[in-house]
Amino acid sequence: MTFSLVARCKDSGMFGIAISSSSPAVAARCSWAEAGVGAVASQNVTDPSLGPATLALMKNGASASAALSEIASTTPHIDYRQLLAVDKNGATHIISGSKALGTVAELASDNAASAGNLLDNTAVPEAMTDAFQTSSGHLGDRLINALTAGLNAGGEAGAVHSAGLLIVDNVSWPVAELRCDWAPDSCPINNITVAWEVYKPQLADYTQRALDPTQAPSYGVPGDE
Repeated sequence: MTFSLVARCKDSGMFGIAISSSSPAVAARCSWAEAGVGAVASQNVTDPSLGPATLALMKNGASASAALSEIASTTPHIDYRQLLAVDKNGATHIISGSKALGTVAELASDNAASAGNLLDNTAVPEAMTDAFQTSSGHLGDRLINALTAGLNAGGEAGAVHSAGLLIVDNVSWPVAELRCDWAPDSCPINNITVAWEVYKPQLADYTQRALDPTQAPSYGVPGDE
């Protein structure tokens, strides 16, 4: 019911996730990332606790592969889960349980990994990974490109209704967390693409306002001088 990509920008060190599903609010349950640590997608009959658990292992020094291997060996019902991780070195790893739904596919590469379940076809993760690896610019742009490529390659077997974009940088909170939790009559991927186009020029300003509002640009509201 989901296709996603986790990624690290080798130039900026940012981590991010792009994800979409026919289920509502997929990004709320499946997207996890921590600056300087990595990014994890926990999907397919989702156990949201596995995202933070994987990040905690990587924060303590485990690679993406070692962290997911530990999760797989200690977690009940792991055969229902699909997990993707990228670590601080850009190494990636994927686990797709034997009871993952429908057509399942995955592709891991340096700095990016993609996987999905209940897919239209097995080429979707490759399309997403290729789109990410061959694009340039801000990590958010590359994640949007990957998600769009996955949709254009067939995406999920049915219509998608939710999507999300999550990016972390060098602060303790996500510098971008854009979600479309339910879009019954429109494309949620298009919706977050539009949201990203609006948010991207302001991303650095919002971070600066948090760190030191005295050095922030004008807020652009009535009464602001």
